Amino acid sequence: MKPSILIVEDEKNTREGLKTGLGSRYDVQLAEDANVALQKLSKDNIDLVLTDLRMPGMDGLELLNKIHERSPDLPVILLTAYGSIETAVDAMKQGAYDYVSKPVNLDELELLIERALCQLNLAKENAYLKSQIKPGVKFADMIGTSPLMHEVFEKIQQVASSKISILIEGKSGTGKELVARAIHTCGCRKDNPFIAVNCAALSESLLESEIFGHEKGSFTGAVDQKKGRFELADGGTIFLDEITEIDPRIQVKLLRILEESTFERVGGVKTLHVDVRVICATNVELKKAVDHGQFREDLYYRIHGMKILLPDLKDRREDIPILAHLFLEEYSKTRSRRELVFSKEVAEVFLKYSWPGNVRELRNCVESMVLLTKTNEIKMHCLPEHIRDALDLDEQQATDFPSTYNLGKIEKHMIERP
Repeated sequence: MKPSILIVEDEKNTREGLKTGLGSRYDVQLAEDANVALQKLSKDNIDLVLTDLRMPGMDGLELLNKIHERSPDLPVILLTAYGSIETAVDAMKQGAYDYVSKPVNLDELELLIERALCQLNLAKENAYLKSQIKPGVKFADMIGTSPLMHEVFEKIQQVASSKISILIEGKSGTGKELVARAIHTCGCRKDNPFIAVNCAALSESLLESEIFGHEKGSFTGAVDQKKGRFELADGGTIFLDEITEIDPRIQVKLLRILEESTFERVGGVKTLHVDVRVICATNVELKKAVDHGQFREDLYYRIHGMKILLPDLKDRREDIPILAHLFLEEYSKTRSRRELVFSKEVAEVFLKYSWPGNVRELRNCVESMVLLTKTNEIKMHCLPEHIRDALDLDEQQATDFPSTYNLGKIEKHMIERP
């Protein structure tokens, strides 16, 4: 059976024209206004709604809200002759899959419809993933038993199948790339490329070439044509980490590719088109960078479709014991030392330390301790010196700590973890 599409449009010519254009691939139904559309939705099995934004009476945004009150997973695409970034972001924040401007490009519309229908197929899969968010269970390569991390997991599921741009904010070491990869693997683009770019690791000239590619002879050393990361990510996702490190001149080119999906390679004249979902990340509060003139305001609003804020490790202390034991398990296997355990004193320090380097620091700490220990029990002298100094502790003092670390609880988590 063909997927069923409901077109809601008050202009008869537009309504009939869309039916003619889409009728070969879809079972198209028509409604001249929002009220008729709601009646059809209550009676018929509709897979997707394509609705005009501006209509007499109830407009497209109101219709969108009423549709999602009844069927939260039903994809809705908006048609508008009054297109703007603000309108698109507002509509997508309210649950629209995407929007297209009139006059409609039929090829573009069919591509959007195909991807939106994919969202329906992912609904059951995401429902299953949500059921797995419980203490001690992985979610897309991340571990979190704390309420703060559960909120992150739920946001990932909410945005994974949409096209909205995502901004991830969090301190260094909190796992921003893991979140970006989770969004990619939980969405319709999961079988296409995921390309990550660390903007802070490259100079201005190298970054421009890496992102947009270059033509042969465009600068000294450009001996061959090179595709940029956006080209390599076509059909998939590009993750731009440390977005604030991008030079203002490159920010202008980035804004264009986000708005128009077009760009030219460095030294090139041919305009290239790509279909890429963009996820950006920063370890600073991006709005402050905008206020201080360090980041373009228009680019900020373009990448800030939805924000995911990652908590510091010190704010999710209930996750520290499980993460530490997972890392211990990982590095014990690589060293063929599966019998290793943390002493009670070391476990207590893990809970008391502030972890300014977050999960990355904890991982590195466990790896170094596994390398240093000569006994099966990892003791205080294996802790990195800067951690002991930060707490002003030595091994003897650690043995006098009152025990508040419930090893039995952690063992239970590890046993129950699949």
